[in-house]
Formats: sequence, structure tokens, C-alpha cells
Amino acid sequence: MANKQMSPDEVVARLRSGMTIGIGGWGSRRKPMALIRAILRSDLTDLTVVSYGGPDVGLLLAAKKVRHLIYGFVSLDSIPLEPHFRAARQAAAVEVTEYDEGMLRWGLYAATCRLPFLPSRVGLGSDVLAVNPALRTVASPYGGEELVAMPALHLDAALVHLNRADVHGNAQYLGPDPYFDDLFCTAAEQAYVSVERIVPTAELTREAPVQSLLLQRWMVHGVIEAPGGAHFTSCDPDYGRDEAFQREYAEAAADPQLWQAFYDRYLNGDEAAYHAAVENRGVAA
Repeated sequence: MANKQMSPDEVVARLRSGMTIGIGGWGSRRKPMALIRAILRSDLTDLTVVSYGGPDVGLLLAAKKVRHLIYGFVSLDSIPLEPHFRAARQAAAVEVTEYDEGMLRWGLYAATCRLPFLPSRVGLGSDVLAVNPALRTVASPYGGEELVAMPALHLDAALVHLNRADVHGNAQYLGPDPYFDDLFCTAAEQAYVSVERIVPTAELTREAPVQSLLLQRWMVHGVIEAPGGAHFTSCDPDYGRDEAFQREYAEAAADPQLWQAFYDRYLNGDEAAYHAAVENRGVAA
């Protein structure tokens, strides 16, 4: 079995402008933020991003990396709307496709199954069809029932963050929810998982059940050891959401000068510099 260990910058070097990139996690929970910060340091642009969005989406929008956003929601959980997303939507600064959360999951599953679409009742009788005029309905061949034809969401690449992995790409979550990180990976041509810690394969199931192994090695093209790699989102049980930092982020996003100072302090260097700045944020800048 091949060793797939990589660095965040090595992952980003495999990506190209114009790609469709799926980002796992959920709102402000277990987002692959170390990989997002690596994209910020790159010259990637013109991206289509598929996400149950949080600060991953906000940061990429603020950096003008996104051409098209496909989402079920974009929230910081304890702050209802992600501020950079709100600003971009109000300014009509990004092309968007907004789906029901279940429809987004169904589109990833259709791509996983290598199907052009999957039928669904979700969306019928709602404004989802009105705000997405490209959506089509189909008649069931078994009785003629009208169903929404949810198109497959094929991804060029997927980025996810879990708690543990081995060097081969077997990866596990230890928190309460897998979200849909496995579907993001199987819907993608290439998938990369950052983790809090890379461990020997046998250790993965020493203290956690086999059901916690969300990703198998065939789903994963690269593994990144990134302690604190989901910060400032949560990565339970390793750490919770950094609410104080999230508030600082949201307050800075509301003012261009404050945002520039925030960016210069936290995001203008590499990953080690980011964590050092976070650690020292109580010290006068």
C-alpha cells in the first residue's frame, strides 16, 4: 500500500484554476481550514465550490477565488450568516446555485454512482424550482409520478478534514457526525483528507469502533497531518469551535480596514505562522 502523506501546499499544487472543488464539513464544523488557507496562499482562481458552507466559503469569496458557488447553506452556526458570503450575495459578486440540503447530498450521491441525475421528491412544491430554473422534472416509469431530476455534482477535487488517518488514506471521525465527507470524496476525481494526527493503521480501531472509519484508502489520493487543521471551526472531540476567534473574524469581515488587519495578522504567512498568531492573539500586535 502506498504512502500518501502530503503537505497542504503539495495538495494545492495539484489543483488548477477553474476546477470544481467540493469542501467537506458542515457550517463551522470540521472544515479543512489548513487546506483552505493553502489555497489563499496560491494563485488559484475561477473556482466552482460545492459546500455546506462556513468560513471555507467566506474566506475563498473574500479572496475572490470563487466564480460559482453551489451550496445548501453558508453559516457559522453560532452566527447565522457567514459575513463574507452575505456581502458577496448582496453585491451579486458571485454566481450561485442554492439547493435544499438534501438535494445537495443527492447530487453528490448521483456523482458517486456515476449517474447523470437521481430522482427526488425534494423540491417539489417549493421555491427551489423557481430559483433554479435549470432543474428539470421527470415522470416515473412506474406510475408516472413527477419527480425532480437532481443533477449529479461531479467534483474535480474534494477537501475534507477528519480526526485520524493512516498514511494510506484510511481515515476516521471521532465526533458525533460524519457529515457527508465520504460522499464528497467518492464524487471527486481526486480527494484529499487532512487530519489532526496520522497514526499506525492498527491504532485506528484500538479505541474506536470500525464504524468510525469513514474513508477507505481507495477514496483518498493524499493525506495531510495538520494538527489544528480545522481551526477555527470545531473538530470534536479534539477541540470545539473557537468562538472568540470566530467573533473576531466576523467583526473584521464587516469593515475593510479591520479585515485587512485581520488578514495581515493571521493569513499572510504559512500554516505555522497562522497558529503562532492565533496562540499569541492576546498579545498586543
